[in-house]
Amino acid sequence: MKRLLLCAGFLLATAAVLPAQPKQPASPSATASATIDGKAISITYSSPRVRGREGHIFTKDGLISHDPHYPVWRAGANAATTLHAAADLKIGDLMVPKGSYTLFVDISNPDQWELILNKKTGEWGLAYDPSQDLGRVKMKMTKPVAMVEELKYNITDLGGTTGKITLEWENHSASVLFAVH
Repeated sequence: MKRLLLCAGFLLATAAVLPAQPKQPASPSATASATIDGKAISITYSSPRVRGREGHIFTKDGLISHDPHYPVWRAGANAATTLHAAADLKIGDLMVPKGSYTLFVDISNPDQWELILNKKTGEWGLAYDPSQDLGRVKMKMTKPVAMVEELKYNITDLGGTTGKITLEWENHSASVLFAVH
């Protein structure tokens, strides 16, 4: 009996000092980055998952419709999605001085999203202030080949000074061309 109590005590003591395994966040942090014409461009965001809600993310009564600024979406989860550019950019027709910006997306028209670049940075993703908008750019909408479980951004080098930002999630893919200046 002494041996059993001693072993049980040892196991309890060992379990108490072992660190608990960290829980995987529901929307883990991610970064998309590229170097275009020698200049670094990155997007830092939290990547939510569809988790069985396919067809119920972007609808008028779907997941995003519960955000306080709907139909403006925070374009990710948790903290604000941030674009950082080490050079001046021209995104679509919008001139964007080098620096950091918060990205939002207006999804009011499911066939024509608009990327919003907001000058206010560092806030929680739901803190949208339209008076801080640098501007809006229409995005090209396509359908991904298959349902996209994890929200993802890609920055693609198209050669020379041009690139493309793509946002994909669920059954939506939205992209916009840009140039480094």
